[in-house]
Amino acid sequence: MTLLSVENLTLATRDARLVEDLSFTIAPGERFGLIGESGSGKSLTSLAVTGLLPQAIRATGRITLDGTEVTGAPESRLTALRGSAVATVFQEPLTALDPLMPLGRQIAGPVRRRLKREGADTAAVAAEVRALMEQVRLPDPDRLLRAYPHEVSGGQRQRVAIAMALACRPKLLIADEPTTALDVTTQAEIVTLLLDLVRERGIALLFISHDLAVVGQVAERVMVMRHGRAVESGTAAQVLTAPRDEYTRTLVAAARRFDDALEGRG
Repeated sequence: MTLLSVENLTLATRDARLVEDLSFTIAPGERFGLIGESGSGKSLTSLAVTGLLPQAIRATGRITLDGTEVTGAPESRLTALRGSAVATVFQEPLTALDPLMPLGRQIAGPVRRRLKREGADTAAVAAEVRALMEQVRLPDPDRLLRAYPHEVSGGQRQRVAIAMALACRPKLLIADEPTTALDVTTQAEIVTLLLDLVRERGIALLFISHDLAVVGQVAERVMVMRHGRAVESGTAAQVLTAPRDEYTRTLVAAARRFDDALEGRG
């Protein structure tokens, strides 16, 4: 069974092709990693999956998410998919969150939309918000419910963003460079949190990063992208330990040199 199917996806402007002939699938509960340097087309691919591409970019090929055709779908159909079928955690939570709204209200928004369909009342929404804050391991919920994004740390903002993404109980979570803006210690905490949450909930994960070590820790299968094309794909163990493509070998060698330098072996 396939939750997400991307077939021969090409993304182009009037002047250039940004992603070309990309194909991959993600099964329910599977963790899939997209690896590549900045500008390789990773984030554009995730925007295509959610139907959020800029108007200047045209998509051809076929994207099917939870049985629904995404490519060329009307906005009403895509709106129904967002949240219930797919949700995204973006790279920089300070820009993803509303700077003028308390964090508690921001988490409550998607919770309220989901529970409204179930006829739940205000007390149920408040209880769900606190439960989500506990699940993403946010400390001092009474303070954070009233706090604004600029009043908390980067790691706490990202936890809020994860809580909002999980509020609608999506089948696929897209994490687009979710640790890049964080310090090393907080990065490790967020990666562990994401892994725990997707495993506990049985959610599929599309994890996008340029960090091979992080992707190797998170993903079961990976695809390496360069200049909008897939250059290699396979299990994480195979691609990251015995890469076939020259570009992938270069990435793996650079990551090993960096690790050796950090550990004083260089």
